[in-house]
Amino acid sequence: MARFIWAAKSKLAFTATALCAGAGAASIANSDDPATSLKLCTTVPIRLFRLSLTAASIAFDYQYSLLGLPEDSIERAKVTHEVHARSARRLEELCFKNGGIYIKLGQHVGQLEYLVPQEYINTLRDSMLNRCPTSSYDQVCQVVKKELGDAPEEIFEEFDPVPIASASLAQVHVARTHQGQKVAVKVQHMHMTDTAAADYATVELIVNTLHRLFPSFDYRWLVDEVHDSLPKELDFLIEAKNSIKCMDNFRRLSPHIADYVYAPIIYWNLSTSKLLTMEFVEGAEVNDPKSIQKLGLDPHDIARLLSRTFAEMMFKHGFVHCDPHAANLLVRTSPSLKSGVFGKRKPQLVLLDHGLYKELDVSTRTNYAALWKALVLADAKGIKENCVKLGAGEDLYALFAGILTMRPWNRVIDPAVDHLAIQGNASDHSELQMYASLYFPQITELLHKLPRVILLMLKTNDCLRAVNNALIQRPSVESFIIIGRVSSEALIEEKLSHSKSLYSFLLVWLEQFSLEARFLIMQVALWILQFRKASIY
Repeated sequence: MARFIWAAKSKLAFTATALCAGAGAASIANSDDPATSLKLCTTVPIRLFRLSLTAASIAFDYQYSLLGLPEDSIERAKVTHEVHARSARRLEELCFKNGGIYIKLGQHVGQLEYLVPQEYINTLRDSMLNRCPTSSYDQVCQVVKKELGDAPEEIFEEFDPVPIASASLAQVHVARTHQGQKVAVKVQHMHMTDTAAADYATVELIVNTLHRLFPSFDYRWLVDEVHDSLPKELDFLIEAKNSIKCMDNFRRLSPHIADYVYAPIIYWNLSTSKLLTMEFVEGAEVNDPKSIQKLGLDPHDIARLLSRTFAEMMFKHGFVHCDPHAANLLVRTSPSLKSGVFGKRKPQLVLLDHGLYKELDVSTRTNYAALWKALVLADAKGIKENCVKLGAGEDLYALFAGILTMRPWNRVIDPAVDHLAIQGNASDHSELQMYASLYFPQITELLHKLPRVILLMLKTNDCLRAVNNALIQRPSVESFIIIGRVSSEALIEEKLSHSKSLYSFLLVWLEQFSLEARFLIMQVALWILQFRKASIY
């Protein structure tokens, strides 16, 4: 067995290296600067060697370390934990050394609480967002000169050489235009377009090879998703157009909260596919309750606004910002809305980084709304029906519901008003991890069955859950009630648009009235429950 594992490890590394020339050729063929890309091909073998060596080491570590250990034994559990931790550190090191697409993949993996062990989540979630490498100022100058025709000091009145933020694909600098406007300039890291094709080809090769050698390891769906989204994220003009469309959707389809949501103004004359200049907006980070309170705002109001904003996108707009982690969301007091009758300031949610959006067609959007309505109302029949419509199948609908809510099936269909609340304690967290570990093959099968767009909705849910937990810092189901309300509203609006007679219109109106009454009762029950818990403490 050990000989087979060593042979598999060698085969993986050799196969990956042998195909390096093909990956390099892909890079040159897809590059917007073939000469530069040709020079970069000297670095591709190094990046590929790191990838193949890391993948082989991780695969070998799992196979060799667990060899001969009885299933469900204490010793195997201890060794598994150690291997998870070592492998997560290896993956983190690889992502930072290779950068670019690797960090993007690391960010995805760090958000898959329902699929990967907790050691990976703990290692990758924060580091992939907060410790991204930065480009040197000389590299920034080269990009600015190539894109806008001159050095930053000539294009802008002021340009801070130190970035205020860095991400996997770009970094942001503060500047001031010659007209005096303070702006944020997002500059793509050098050679991202040139290395993306080669990086994707090598990652795809390694993941496919690992799957052939070890069938239980199957992350091909993740590679497919990056292949679809990365070219769009690398074109900043697409990002700019997405931000315009997003705000237009709120004004047209959700005017009741349009003033509470904002995207920075784009300076089109200072923007290209690799450089984006936008209005500089100051605000508190959405996961920082203390800074939010210093603005005179209530974190609970922000949590409600966040839930409402993304529910409107998912169920009414069908055009969804799919990267709502904390670094992409700011909170400020609304400059256009007057304070309430008691002087209470009104919040505004600022959406940043519009590179990753997904469109839901009418059928998918309607079925997804109906599924969430059923989840919130603990409607087992509706949950199964709409899970099947979305592709989960007759056998995996309970698992799909569990992934969406992070609750086991018996809690999903519990009629209690707080049935979807996650307590956040050790036993609750342990239950979720056990659930993910026990059903790993089925989860992998489910992710292959679901449409790609639904996978991005899962990622969006994970990001929002993390932000909501940071804001509230205690178990809460209010966000689920908001999701239930908005999904129901979207379904009613869809039915009304197809009502062809007064009778059918009245039926839909009665359904709407019934649902509103039901959600009102749920809200009152929630307030009573919260009051009782508060009085106990």
